[in-house]
Amino acid sequence: MPTPPDTSSMLSCQPIAFVRSPYARRIDAPHQSTVVAGTETAAAAEATIEFVADFPVAAYRDLAGFERIWLVFAFHRSEGWKAEVRPPRGGGKRSVLATRSPHRPNAIGLSAVELVAVADDQLQVRGIDLLDGTPILDIKPYVPYADAFPGARAGWIDTIDASQGRHSAPGPRKPRQPRARDPKDDLSES
Repeated sequence: MPTPPDTSSMLSCQPIAFVRSPYARRIDAPHQSTVVAGTETAAAAEATIEFVADFPVAAYRDLAGFERIWLVFAFHRSEGWKAEVRPPRGGGKRSVLATRSPHRPNAIGLSAVELVAVADDQLQVRGIDLLDGTPILDIKPYVPYADAFPGARAGWIDTIDASQGRHSAPGPRKPRQPRARDPKDDLSES
């Protein structure tokens, strides 16, 4: 097995922006930006990508005219990772690199969102699945001829689609409701 190079000086990422999203908790956000069933509004949420102070407008002004953009971000609330995870629709455990779990070897994510507007110091987007405060590491334009492969196979997901129906991904989980109080619990033995 090859020895990995010393990456301590090779990789340095600083956020270029932060997300201002309606989702404060992971349980509120959709699992994918295009799967909004089960969210409070059942509609694609709008958000703002706010660039850090002094980030040059020249770096993003030409995004105007693109319908979609890729957000490269850090899963800033990830708490480590495991080689196998239980995806929401995958039955048993799956290899983490064959899922979109936020708990990854490097807590980096990728999301395609609709670009609504380009303004000074910010972008307006729709179809966000990121939490408020998520650090954005990079932004790239979505280019349909290079980024879309509608006939591509999707491994174990194809098997799930065959049995449950295509695009059967669940919406966000509902918060657990507190157990209803039973008045008998308040009675003490005499």
